[in-house]
Amino acid sequence: MLDDKISRDAEDRMKKAVEALHREFVTIRTGRATPALLDKITVEAYGSTMSLRDLANISVPEARMLVIHPYDKSIMGAIEKSIQKSELGIHPTNDGNVVRLAFPPLTEERRKDLVKVIKKKTEDGKVSLRNIRRDAMEQLKAMEKKGASEDEVKRAQEGIQKITDRFIREFDDILAAKEKEIMEI
Repeated sequence: MLDDKISRDAEDRMKKAVEALHREFVTIRTGRATPALLDKITVEAYGSTMSLRDLANISVPEARMLVIHPYDKSIMGAIEKSIQKSELGIHPTNDGNVVRLAFPPLTEERRKDLVKVIKKKTEDGKVSLRNIRRDAMEQLKAMEKKGASEDEVKRAQEGIQKITDRFIREFDDILAAKEKEIMEI
């Protein structure tokens, strides 16, 4: 069929957009400490920029605390600085052996701010879905100009639209679940 390759490509790209949204949401704090909150933090160490996960073991001894055990204690200061510069808004404490991050309970105002952030990230993701749909539609129109039948192109466009609608619903479901998680804790 005309649309198989184009629709498979669009669907694969849309799945990647969903995965990207999941990765973004994992890094948003919901009141519980999780090592994934530190995924985006990079540290200047050994003359280059490295991921915090490559430089330390991260554990969760309590629901609202992360403990970072650096493999090399000489980089503790660099780890602290990187955390302070991050968007976490948490002040690390260093006892000479480990770096502790204590997460305070979220205020109602902060929860509402986080909901705004996730709504914006979701909308950005939906824009990427629409861009993927637009690209696929343009490919189909180009095929029509090259001689593909109008009916076949129309069916293919309807299939692309159904795929897009399905992924937009999935984005909405992900948003609703994360919003509930943020507001109920």
